[in-house]
Amino acid sequence: MSLQKTNVRNYVLVGAVIAAIAMRLVNTQVPALSNFTPVGAVALFGGAYFTDKWKAYLVPLITLVISDLLINYIYTSTFFAFYASSLWMYGCFMLMVYIGSLIRKVNIGSVAMASLAAVLIHWLVMDLPVVYGIPFTWAGYGALLVKAIPFELNMLIADAAYGAILFGGFELAKSKYTLLQPKKQLSL
Repeated sequence: MSLQKTNVRNYVLVGAVIAAIAMRLVNTQVPALSNFTPVGAVALFGGAYFTDKWKAYLVPLITLVISDLLINYIYTSTFFAFYASSLWMYGCFMLMVYIGSLIRKVNIGSVAMASLAAVLIHWLVMDLPVVYGIPFTWAGYGALLVKAIPFELNMLIADAAYGAILFGGFELAKSKYTLLQPKKQLSL
């Protein structure tokens, strides 16, 4: 694949990630959309489409950190990206990118299964008592899991909606513009 084709594909992918992550800023203004964010869909999208795996992890992570800076500024008038549970959150995000990299054929079923796995990872990890500095007990963990159900349902719906836009939009664009197809598809 020529350098120009690679660059165009990467620019389109980065643009899609930035546009989707920007929706986090909109969601901060509407409390009913709590956790209705593109984070999971962006991680899966990056993992599925960036041919250089380091870009699959780095581009979504950088956009997430930058959006965290902006969101934290909106709420606190201070720029900061790291908070008590941020390493756990960014770790979940990297696992979601990995799940996206396992998608071999993009279709509704594979993206839906990957979205479900991403939400389960977020739910099971981010609600561990240790994330909040609470001693671990099964009862405490169970209570946190139950309390998080509405937020995780929002995340699941958001992953479906943003996933449809990101994956569907890019698949449509790939079908119209061969410049966006990865090298292995172009050589067939």
